[in-house]
Amino acid sequence: MKRLAVYCGSASPEDPRYLELARDVGAGLAERGIGVVYGGGRLGLMGAVASGALDAGGEVIGIIPEALANSEVSNHDCTELHTVSGMHERKQKFTDLSDGFVTIPGGVGTMDELWEAVSWAQLGYHDNPVGLLNAFGFYDELIAFNRKMANVGFVRPVHQGIIIAEETLSALLEKMESYQPHTPIFKMKASDL
Repeated sequence: MKRLAVYCGSASPEDPRYLELARDVGAGLAERGIGVVYGGGRLGLMGAVASGALDAGGEVIGIIPEALANSEVSNHDCTELHTVSGMHERKQKFTDLSDGFVTIPGGVGTMDELWEAVSWAQLGYHDNPVGLLNAFGFYDELIAFNRKMANVGFVRPVHQGIIIAEETLSALLEKMESYQPHTPIFKMKASDL
């Protein structure tokens, strides 16, 4: 994996562990020679991921929609900063520039990015690993909900391993490196659906 898209919040929670985690993720990826592709902002966890990676000598590619770039939240310290027309183009560029996805704590936008990466993998728009860093148990309920969707029958058995969840970056990256793509819906027969 040469580059990973990192999905996370643009907010700064009161609990300092979250910003520290984001800095550590950016630094950890840079130290492994993995470039960061992220939302292009300088605020919150987003900014902390970028700072961590840049401070460790890593590559950081920011992708920010015009509406946010115009509100002066762009991080001009990035190795590259791309301004795009909107969120759809932003997420497509994340996919085009990355070899996988890592989601750390965040809010609604982060969930949108995570679920689109999962959905696109399930369909066959990409075959890259989708990692979920469940630091501090932040995603326990989401992991349980994903399991419930599978148990009820809304996630096919062949697609139940798309989300790779681990509590540490090292363990997550190790599993992502050994990820074997599943059979996407686009390549399945109607009888398999």
